[in-house]
Amino acid sequence: MRVVVLGAGIIGVTTAYYLARRGAEVEVLDRQREPSMETSFANAGELSYGMTSPWAAPGIPWKAVKWTVMKYRPLLIHPLFSPSMWSWCAEMVRNCNAESYALNKSRMVRISNYSRDALTDLMREVSIDFELRERGTLQLFRKENQLLASKADQDVLAEYDSPFEVLDRDGCVAAEPGLAHVADKFVGGLRLLADRTGDCRMFTQGLAREAEALGVKFHYNVNIDGFAMERGRIVGVETSDGRVSGERYVCAMGPYAPILLKTIGIRLPIYPIKGYSITLPVTDSDAAPQSTIMDETYKVAVTRLGDRIRVAGQAEIIG
Repeated sequence: MRVVVLGAGIIGVTTAYYLARRGAEVEVLDRQREPSMETSFANAGELSYGMTSPWAAPGIPWKAVKWTVMKYRPLLIHPLFSPSMWSWCAEMVRNCNAESYALNKSRMVRISNYSRDALTDLMREVSIDFELRERGTLQLFRKENQLLASKADQDVLAEYDSPFEVLDRDGCVAAEPGLAHVADKFVGGLRLLADRTGDCRMFTQGLAREAEALGVKFHYNVNIDGFAMERGRIVGVETSDGRVSGERYVCAMGPYAPILLKTIGIRLPIYPIKGYSITLPVTDSDAAPQSTIMDETYKVAVTRLGDRIRVAGQAEIIG
């Protein structure tokens, strides 16, 4: 079977690798010069199996209002005259109830557990240096009510065998000694023991090399213009380098997927959210995090990636 994959980020490259391993003839198209140059480029570096939670949760609409007026606000919304933006926001608000949250989180945790096990198996097959650490994630609570509110997440984690531990202030410092310098700023935390950290870009580029060794063909600096259709079926992808055809097509274009797919009648509830990150060298190993610390109040993740620290946060809805 010949498969054309649109997008060479983490999803496109991983899909291409597994398809090739099963014997498919795979071509990957991407507009950048190499893999993992867009959404997968510099994210928080968390493999957060235990922290997998839907954004749509009870109380989020009111929290969102408060977040937008905080001094260090984790959420920024630019009101646009955009039907897709407001329909996505409305759908999210409709899911901000206890029943939908429990259902969506249970689905996400099951997928996360599968992902965790799949990565473990993959690491036995290939050797990729992406600064993997397996020391969990510490979700840090500045207020007692945040710690109490995490009980609902703990119940779901327990139900699906995702290991965790609830820590007081001293327990947090024991897990992350660098927190001793700011122990007065938090009351406790939820440590997710199965979580890992790693550089998404390094992983994606390493797996792309493994995919190439299996015969996957990558085409970079190629713009995807649309689909060629005949009798209601896709017969090719029109690109800046001409038409590329296959028997099956995988769209892994992140926030651009709904823009492309709506031209053939497929509507996806996906909307782009811009985030920010900064990556700096470690200058004091004892004060630096050993894994990931997630500040629940400001929604900022501080992650150790080898001899670097990546700080990532804020969600900006801007189109």
